[in-house]
Amino acid sequence: MTTIKPVTVGSITIANDHPFTLIAGPCQIESRDHAMEVAEILVALCGKAGVPLIYKSSYDKANRTSVAGQRGIGMAAGLQILADVRERFGCPVLTDVHEPPQCAVAAEHVDVLQIPAFLCRQTDLLLAAGSTGKVVNVKKGQFLAPWEMKNVADKVASTGNRRILLTERGVSFGYNTLVSDMRSLPEMAKTGYPVVFDATHSVAQPGGKGTSSGGQREFAPVLARAALAVGAAAVFMECHPDPDNAPSDGPNMVRLADLPALLDTFVAFDRIAKAHPVAID
Repeated sequence: MTTIKPVTVGSITIANDHPFTLIAGPCQIESRDHAMEVAEILVALCGKAGVPLIYKSSYDKANRTSVAGQRGIGMAAGLQILADVRERFGCPVLTDVHEPPQCAVAAEHVDVLQIPAFLCRQTDLLLAAGSTGKVVNVKKGQFLAPWEMKNVADKVASTGNRRILLTERGVSFGYNTLVSDMRSLPEMAKTGYPVVFDATHSVAQPGGKGTSSGGQREFAPVLARAALAVGAAAVFMECHPDPDNAPSDGPNMVRLADLPALLDTFVAFDRIAKAHPVAID
C-alpha cells in the first residue's frame, strides 16, 4: 500500500486523501494593485466555498514563445508584491523559479517554489529548491511519463526536504497540442506525494498563435472536474478578471467571474471522490 505523504503549508494540509486545495491567481504579476485585487477576490470566494487557497503568480515568465512576449514585473518587485499579498490576506503564496540562485532569494518571500515543466529534470535547480526547506511544486514535463516523476521527486527529497507536490499539466500530442491522461494522477500518487492537476495549462496550445500560445479555456473546468473525480489533492487554475487582455496565457485562464459556480461543483466532485477512494497499486 502507498504511504500518504501530507504536505503542510501555513495552515493548509495537502494530501491525496484530504479535501482539495486551490492554487490560483493570474499568470503574471502585473502590478501591486492588480495582485491585491485578484487576491482579495480569491480569498473571499475560497473562504465562502470552504476551499483552502494558495495564491500564485509569476514575477518572470522565462519561457515565452517569442522574444517579444511580456515576461513580467521582475524578481525584486514581484517577490515583494507576493510577500505583501501573504501578509495582507494570510494565504500562502507560490511563484516560479528558473535558476538555482533564484531559489534562496524567492524562499525568503514565498511559501511554495514552483519548478516549471520544461525545467523539471534540471538537477541543480531541484536541489537548490529542495535545500531551501520550502514546499516544492514540480510540474511534470510535457515530455515525461508519469512514473518518471518518482526520479524527479527523489532529487528534491535527497536534500532532506520531502515537502513535495507533483503537478500534471498535460503531455505533448502532436504540434501545438497537449492531452491530459487522467491515469497519470494515480500513477504519480503512488509516490505518496500530493498530486496537483493544472487545469489551465493543460488546455494551452503551446506556440499555437505563432508568436504566442493559444488555449481553450472552456475545457479547463471539464478537466478539473475529471481530475477531482480521480482524487487529486489540489487543482491549479490560473484566474484573471479579464483574461482576453492579460499579458500572458489569456486564452487558457479562467475568468474570475466564473469561479464561484466552478468551486461549488469542484467541492461536490471532490467529496464524492474522497468518500469513495479507489486504490491503485
